[in-house]
Amino acid sequence: MSAELADAWTGRFGDEVTTEETFGGLAVGVPPDRWVEALTFARDDLACGFFDWLTGVDELEDGFAVVVHVYSLERRHHLLVRTRVPKRAPVLATATGVYRGAAWHERETSEMFGILFEGHPNLVPLLLPDGFEGHPLRKDFVLAARVAKPWPGAKEPGESGHGAPSRRRVRPPGVPEEGPWAAAAERRRPPGAPEGRAPDA
Repeated sequence: MSAELADAWTGRFGDEVTTEETFGGLAVGVPPDRWVEALTFARDDLACGFFDWLTGVDELEDGFAVVVHVYSLERRHHLLVRTRVPKRAPVLATATGVYRGAAWHERETSEMFGILFEGHPNLVPLLLPDGFEGHPLRKDFVLAARVAKPWPGAKEPGESGHGAPSRRRVRPPGVPEEGPWAAAAERRRPPGAPEGRAPDA
């Protein structure tokens, strides 16, 4: 079945698409300017009328991937349709005109990754509190829970101030070496805990 689906995609879009067999189905890469056309093709020509989910992936300097999973109830095949938008201008046409179920998924993806879905009927925040700044699922977002609020108990061996000698303190994940977050992390360091950061494994 995957081979037939791959042939259908290349027959329609030629070398503009890439296909790859994955566990449980076919993954198809399409250029962003063919995104809506590709989803319409999946729905109308390949009978993938069931929209499952849409999300983003931060691929660092390569930009953001946007991935949709759809399914054919009639033919019982899965499709992952994906595209990529640039880091500096993450803009993609909305899929809501093809799959109405994409509306909430695009709101969440926009909120978490900062991707603008052009033409979305109501692209407003879905999960985060009012006034929240930043996009938490970007890999450059500071994971600052241990900076903003101390956790109870000893966090690293020796941080309780007694007992076995401490190893070098591990900075909370995602907290940079310099800047205001790093300074805040140091202010949270318990008395007697050593400075520095454990080397990466």
